[in-house]
Amino acid sequence: MKTIGMLGGMSWESTQSYYTALNRGINQQLGGLHSAKIILHSIDFAELAEMQAQDNWDQAAALLGDAAVAVQSAGADFLLICANTMHKVAPAIQQRIGIPILHLADATAGVLKADGITRAGLLGTRYTMEQAFYRERLEAQGIDVLVPEAQDRALVHDIIYSELCQGIVTEQSRTRYLAVIDELAANGAQAVILGCTEIALLVQQQHSTVPLYDTTQIHVNEAIAYAIGHDS
Repeated sequence: MKTIGMLGGMSWESTQSYYTALNRGINQQLGGLHSAKIILHSIDFAELAEMQAQDNWDQAAALLGDAAVAVQSAGADFLLICANTMHKVAPAIQQRIGIPILHLADATAGVLKADGITRAGLLGTRYTMEQAFYRERLEAQGIDVLVPEAQDRALVHDIIYSELCQGIVTEQSRTRYLAVIDELAANGAQAVILGCTEIALLVQQQHSTVPLYDTTQIHVNEAIAYAIGHDS
């Protein structure tokens, strides 16, 4: 079994979801007392969030690059960046390490394609929804990406940072998210990507008739397959 490297803490709420899902998935595959071999570097998210807000992506890349080097030095065989938004700096991180990064957007695109989805809505932070770094990975795989209107993008972003990253889950926010999801579907989305690792804490498939793609679980499934040597 390969050792999984994790860059976490973005936020720690979603990182614990990753950790739990990875261990459960490995155990389901291998049985018995098996669990995942993991090296985790968890950052202080307040520092990174400040860099994001200031559009200081070079500094953010340096911070996560240092963490990735440490994870590689500790013996990881490959790396997961446990946040959708910070895949913006994945190329810069990859340049600093010799182990592969399993890219979350690529894994998501693969699942969408396999399911015959060609037009998907995207929810996430404003960076993920508004910048090209994430959408272009999906579009390169033939998937047309829809994002909410500006007011809804602000709503989705604010709930992530002011509530979900702090472990706050409310029915009011769930209702608001579901309205945004329904609007994306009305505009032609065949499915909606939960493109922020915290969103699955708030919205699951049971809450919506629109097909939802949880990027955290997709990323975890890719990592498990890679760790135990199966094709993803």
